Amino acid sequence: MQMKPLTLILTVFFQLISLTAFSQKTAGLHSLLNKDSEFIFPQTPDKIASALKTKTIFYEDANDEKYAKWITPSGLELYSSLGKNNTITEMSFDIPEDKPVIVEGLPFGLVMNKTTLQESAAKFTTYASSAEKLGDGTEFPGGTKLTFKKGKYYTILLFDGKNLLKSIYLTTQLIDPAAN
Repeated sequence: MQMKPLTLILTVFFQLISLTAFSQKTAGLHSLLNKDSEFIFPQTPDKIASALKTKTIFYEDANDEKYAKWITPSGLELYSSLGKNNTITEMSFDIPEDKPVIVEGLPFGLVMNKTTLQESAAKFTTYASSAEKLGDGTEFPGGTKLTFKKGKYYTILLFDGKNLLKSIYLTTQLIDPAAN
């Protein structure tokens, strides 16, 4: 069987597009994770900016609470509130919905846009993880929130309606849903 030149060119073209559109990238967090792939706290904005090779963006909310964020070349976005002396003791890792990029090298060996709810539930069952369906008024309607505690930190994983990991949040205390 012989392939026509146009068919061959189109086949190669579409394969290249699909490889670059969904290529897997590394978060660049290696120096911020311990040997068990857990995020090391406390951190400083300078250490995080240096590890990610990106600039820290400082901002305040309406209550004058201070925050920092880092937008990485991989598409991963990190957010944190700043404590006394700009100490960081909690962190959020997110991928915007409009970026179909797969990012590995995250805490606990998780991979954004690839790790599934089922994989995570099985992986974190030893930490008494609990799953909760997300409603229509949430960031991921039809998705799921998986929460577990390891050591003194809670980990909240948010999955979209396709059960793919979209967000990781590490904190020392859970926010009461009634607070919103």
